[in-house]
Amino acid sequence: MKKTGILITRHTKLLSIAAVIEVLRTVNECLEERGIEGGGFEFTLFATTDQFAFCKTTFGEEPFSLSSNPSLDLLLIPAFERRALELHQAELVHLVPFILKQYEQQSAIASFCTGVFPLAASGLLENRHATTHVEVSDVFKRIFPQVIWKTDHTVTQDGRLYTSGGATSTFHLLLLLIQQYCDSSMAVQMAKTFAIDMDRSRQRYFSTFLPPKNHRDELVASMQQKMERDFHLATTVEELMKDFPASRRNMARRFKQVTGMTPIAYLQQTRMEAAKNLLTKTGKQLSEVIFHSGYSDPKAFRNLFKKSVGMTPSEYREKFQLR
Repeated sequence: MKKTGILITRHTKLLSIAAVIEVLRTVNECLEERGIEGGGFEFTLFATTDQFAFCKTTFGEEPFSLSSNPSLDLLLIPAFERRALELHQAELVHLVPFILKQYEQQSAIASFCTGVFPLAASGLLENRHATTHVEVSDVFKRIFPQVIWKTDHTVTQDGRLYTSGGATSTFHLLLLLIQQYCDSSMAVQMAKTFAIDMDRSRQRYFSTFLPPKNHRDELVASMQQKMERDFHLATTVEELMKDFPASRRNMARRFKQVTGMTPIAYLQQTRMEAAKNLLTKTGKQLSEVIFHSGYSDPKAFRNLFKKSVGMTPSEYREKFQLR
């Protein structure tokens, strides 16, 4: 059996831990039913000391401390609460020595969703491909610019390092690991058991534009407010900027420094988000959606929408419209 460690702290999301354990246990049960011995996952919990009682009570498993030195085939890092990424980064960085030691001992390491944070902090992902939840991707790109972020991908593999996107992408990464450590037939069986769409390889269309606003640049904040209010009225960024006491060059510099994107990119993302809301929450014709999103050229809108979202406006409406 593949010796597998699951890393747990007080910031680890319960749903993420439960998903991983449930899938691994189901694989083992299926192998047992087939009469196959030694082909599954022998998993162990590794936890910070403040989570020992939690692990034993919740999962019925006695955890090991991070000071232990196990010999693992695979180390799994479930997702962390988003709040922890904002307030408790130092605690997550404390996981790095354990992660590095396992990698040095030839373990493969897989992180789920926001669990990629300590993996990226370890430096192991430098100049390597990785993904994470689309809604924290911009933050991670700023913190770890040396990582080659492929945040449109549901799952990435770069050597012995695996990452996955948002919550349900956990299952897609687990399927990949099952395929590699067991076989393809077991991966297919788990996909059927847990009703997982095996063909989903992109997560871009799940993203929501959530621009940073917790900054102290009043000029940029005012520009953000104006864009979000008047995005459908102005045809250019210059029109939106005309009443601001700053040159275009100065505004562009400050805007990108604070938000991480240019004013034109911000305006486009704001319009795309408006279009997505109109497509899913109203019955407006596509021509009306285009107009109310601030566009006038239907062909250009469709091209921009598909490039930004990953599917056509019609496909997006069909997939996500509230019924």
